[in-house]
Amino acid sequence: MRALLTLLVISSLVLSGCGRVRDSKLNPGNWFGKSKSQTRASAPAEEEEVNPLIPEQRVTLFRKGKKEAPYEGTPIRQVKELVVEQTSGGALVRVTGVALLQGAFDVRLTSDTDGEPVDGVLTFALEALQPTNNVQGPERSRYVTAARFVSNQTLASVREIRVVGGANIQTSRR
Repeated sequence: MRALLTLLVISSLVLSGCGRVRDSKLNPGNWFGKSKSQTRASAPAEEEEVNPLIPEQRVTLFRKGKKEAPYEGTPIRQVKELVVEQTSGGALVRVTGVALLQGAFDVRLTSDTDGEPVDGVLTFALEALQPTNNVQGPERSRYVTAARFVSNQTLASVREIRVVGGANIQTSRR
């Protein structure tokens, strides 16, 4: 028991002396010193802007460089609702339509003018990939919705937003 108590007292005295080693050159954490900030002499010639959230497209033996196929959507039969909701950076154009058949998918608001207004009119087409089955079903089972963001820059020259369907056109004016 006395040997254990003696060992405990000696080890506590040795460990309390380690506080002085914290600031000495014996501590490996002090070997490089504190970090310092310096100004950069010159910027690199040309930095490529890279988005880290988009994965790189790699060409391998099994996967050639994929080219995106053109969108083969067809117009939705009827546009039911057009809502323009204000957001912090522009507006969200939300459109609801009724497809001719059940199962329409990959619904998009497409634009022939790349989302740019022509004479103050921003025109979109409500399109979707249509199924090959002939199931029409009730109207409520054929509803589809799509949305597209329009920036404040684009909205500055827009006085009317038009969405074209297969049978009708919905417009929203300022």
